[in-house]
Amino acid sequence: MAGSVDSLDLLAETLGHRFADPKLLVEAVTHPSAAKLRGTARRGYERLEFLGDRVLSLIVADLLWRRFPKASEGELTRRHTELVKQATLAIVATKMNLGRYLAASPGEAATGLHENASVLADLCEAVIAALYLDGGLAVACGVVERWWGAQLADVPAPPLDPKTALQEWAQAQGLKLPVYRTLKSEGPAHRRSFTVSVSVQGLPDAAASGPSKRTAETAAAAAALANIAAKP
Repeated sequence: MAGSVDSLDLLAETLGHRFADPKLLVEAVTHPSAAKLRGTARRGYERLEFLGDRVLSLIVADLLWRRFPKASEGELTRRHTELVKQATLAIVATKMNLGRYLAASPGEAATGLHENASVLADLCEAVIAALYLDGGLAVACGVVERWWGAQLADVPAPPLDPKTALQEWAQAQGLKLPVYRTLKSEGPAHRRSFTVSVSVQGLPDAAASGPSKRTAETAAAAAALANIAAKP
């Protein structure tokens, strides 16, 4: 049965770690729907997923800090976000073939859980936690460095969104943070339009509209950046 101790020898070999407590790995690949079924863990992977999320975050932050010694805090943060987001975890989980080992109830398994990106990301985090608990931080770090290697080397720093870019520009100039104000909202509830202005010390206000306050703020920030770029 998927998720049983006997079926996970190949996964342990893939991870490169012999578990002193194999039941940790069983728990890491057990979907909550399968908890207490014969041959699986007594509970699902949620607790391990919780821990694995934090362990992975620390490991990735440390690896980035060492690999990019000249990167700013903002750049490191954006790289970190890319490396620990659900889509990246699902890619790594697919490379590890974690879906093959997922233990789930027959009903849930029939829905294609083993290919679900959210479930694969959860499995990835739970397995990281199992490695950490069984072998310590060094073991977990070694696995992360190996399986995230390509992403660590190749992931570019994602471009700044306009609001963040405007904020960082203001901070670099020694100015106060941008201030956003909602000038008006109009239209029916299902088709609302918001107009927002952004004020930055020393610059003319910039305004823009959008279907939500967030969208309007982003557009206003983009307009302010365009004004900055146009200045001689």
